[in-house]
Amino acid sequence: MKGLIQGMVVAGVVAGLAIGFSARVEARPNYKKAFDTTYEKVAKDNKTTCVVCHKEGTDDKKMRNNYGEALAKNITKMEKDEAKIKEAFTKTEKEKSAIEGKTFGDLLKDGKLPASK
Repeated sequence: MKGLIQGMVVAGVVAGLAIGFSARVEARPNYKKAFDTTYEKVAKDNKTTCVVCHKEGTDDKKMRNNYGEALAKNITKMEKDEAKIKEAFTKTEKEKSAIEGKTFGDLLKDGKLPASK
């Protein structure tokens, strides 16, 4: 009986960890899918991962790069509707990027990632 209980506890812990880690891996797959279909040239020429919107080199996903900050102003938290996500992309395209004289839209049109490193 003791072995059965220990086995159940271990299974519960493993299941909890698996769920926790899988949720963190790609918390907003709809954003990536919408980005890759909206900006096909960017997706084709670059590796589009979390660093499209988040600062590279950190595990803290609250740390956004300049594009991520601009996008966050135009989208509701955890938006799932692809049309609304794409609408937020369109609004964000008009904002100034870190590259002087270029908007995010200019960079995306050129097939470049929108954020500065």
